[in-house]
Amino acid sequence: MTELELDVSKHILVPKHEKLSEEEAKGILTKYNTSEKRLPRILNTDPALRGLDAEIGDIIRITRKSQTVGTTFYYRVVV
Repeated sequence: MTELELDVSKHILVPKHEKLSEEEAKGILTKYNTSEKRLPRILNTDPALRGLDAEIGDIIRITRKSQTVGTTFYYRVVV
């Protein structure tokens, strides 16, 4: 049985995922006075990470749009 080839990042309900550079990740951790261990996790097998070349320990920024708040950012560490 073969896996269905589907690019979930193109789906309207999937928010934008982007891998942060080392500098951006350090800046975010400093800004929020936290560490990678305290960030929520995202599996490296998550379909939304395909094509990002995300490795364990990378920080992912998820950009969500809301009618009430506008644009919000969420951060996850790849496990």
